[in-house]
Amino acid sequence: MVPPIPVEALDVSVFTVPTDAPEADGTLAWDSTTMVLVQAHTGGQLGTGWTYGPPACSSIVAEQLAGQVLGRDAMDVGGAFDAMVKAVRNAGRVGAVGYAISAVDVALWDLKARLLGLPLHRILGAVRTEVPVYGSGGFTSYSPAQLDKQLSGWVHEQRIPRVKIKIGESWGRDPGRDLARMAQARATIGADVELFVDANGGYTAKQAIRVMSAAAELDIRWFEEPVTSDDLDGLRHVRAAVRADVTAGEYGYDLTYFARMCAAAAVDCVQADVTRCGGITEWLRVAAVAAAHHLEISGHCAPHLHAHVAAATPNLRHLEWFHDHVRIEDMFFDGTLDPTGGAITPDPVAPGHGLTLRHDVAERYRVGEPTRRVTSCSESGREGAHSLDSDVRR
Repeated sequence: MVPPIPVEALDVSVFTVPTDAPEADGTLAWDSTTMVLVQAHTGGQLGTGWTYGPPACSSIVAEQLAGQVLGRDAMDVGGAFDAMVKAVRNAGRVGAVGYAISAVDVALWDLKARLLGLPLHRILGAVRTEVPVYGSGGFTSYSPAQLDKQLSGWVHEQRIPRVKIKIGESWGRDPGRDLARMAQARATIGADVELFVDANGGYTAKQAIRVMSAAAELDIRWFEEPVTSDDLDGLRHVRAAVRADVTAGEYGYDLTYFARMCAAAAVDCVQADVTRCGGITEWLRVAAVAAAHHLEISGHCAPHLHAHVAAATPNLRHLEWFHDHVRIEDMFFDGTLDPTGGAITPDPVAPGHGLTLRHDVAERYRVGEPTRRVTSCSESGREGAHSLDSDVRR
């Protein structure tokens, strides 16, 4: 029998990175992005996960989740996930709590794969070597010149055959500009590249249908969140009326959310975000629910965290190569992937997800002090781990 390898420590850090230009979509504007990064230690190995969310995620990891993980066998990722979900019953899983669970879960999967000396997609059971991606950005805050430059880079330089822009500006109050930007995008990318749009819930159902009708000649293939993803009836009505595939799900935090969305026939493709839904553990279950409804699944943002689980998902459609997160991940990590040709290939040799934090770069964007949670009883069972956790400021 192989002896357990208890998780010895969890580190959590917060980094805020200014955007390279003002960014906005149909319902929100921002000028920086925050990453909450979790690292799990044991056996001389380090597993890394993260989420893009508020700094409060850090406190949730340290105060509510670490005690469920420390001292637990690093091979027991499913058990750790189950314990974390049960521990946050009163706090509620939706929102920052779900983000925090996701970051820890990914760190534990990365740690497990590194302990076994294997790439993460092999641990998960790969079904493909290449993962399709689409270029994503096209913010409503961009000028025509900025939009043209970004789209041209994806299509003509990196040869990505599908791209997405934001529409629904100002909660749907300027459909004329939305249509003009869609027309510009089609002119820039040409007739053979798939054009996707994302309204971020900015329209009403009938407004979304009218906009797609007016854009009929532009051959829009993907209509993301035409209405709020909470409006399953509205999504279903839009889906029935437009040619583009309707999609939503990026704000799903548990399996029940996705089961309801699928059962409502609200989407043509399910979106899920491994940094929100519960990490890799829950992503796999969400993908199975989608498959049971004969639907594909697409990964929302954070492409380097999705790459390996996407390679192990039979009903995957593609991943979002999101400008903001790609920029941060390229800055922060060695081992990032190349989307040239429209797909990324997880490293077939490097253990875990194959990424290594560039501490010198990340430190420039650190917010506050890192927090470490440790246990001094790594050789003991779960019974002693709770009482021996400690909080250490480095």
